[in-house]
Amino acid sequence: MLDEEGYRPNVAIVLCNAENKVLWARRAGHDGWQFPQGGIGRDESPSSAMYRELYEEVGLRPQHVRLLGRTGDWLRYEIPDRFNSSSRGRGAFKGQKQIWFLLRLLADDKMVCLDNSPQPEFDAWAWVDYWQPLARIISFKREVYRRALEELHPYLTHPPGGRHE
Repeated sequence: MLDEEGYRPNVAIVLCNAENKVLWARRAGHDGWQFPQGGIGRDESPSSAMYRELYEEVGLRPQHVRLLGRTGDWLRYEIPDRFNSSSRGRGAFKGQKQIWFLLRLLADDKMVCLDNSPQPEFDAWAWVDYWQPLARIISFKREVYRRALEELHPYLTHPPGGRHE
């Protein structure tokens, strides 16, 4: 599903532990690492897509996490042609537009499970410092990561009284 501008609606998940380290995961069969993310279905809200992706990609349920915050608006990045197989032919797909969520892990991190779907997205994960992904993410996603992490960072130390949805 693409919007009228050629962007696929998507959610991204920054999962932090009690020490404010974030879950960083390696794409299955690749050298690239990223935060969990995934598409929003036609009849899904960003929040429901986030909880679905959280389970599919890292095996966690809503009761295993607390929502700390989310970005206020869509953040977009374009996928360069060399990484975008759909740019040859159809040409409509430009990239992703994402709502980012910051979650706190409430359960033991032994609950993280990467093989909850027939084709797992990730094959390894680690806790890393909050800002470390900026230096390690592929270049075309770097600006979106920077904007999302900056917007979400205040929720680590000053979570709102209520949910920010």
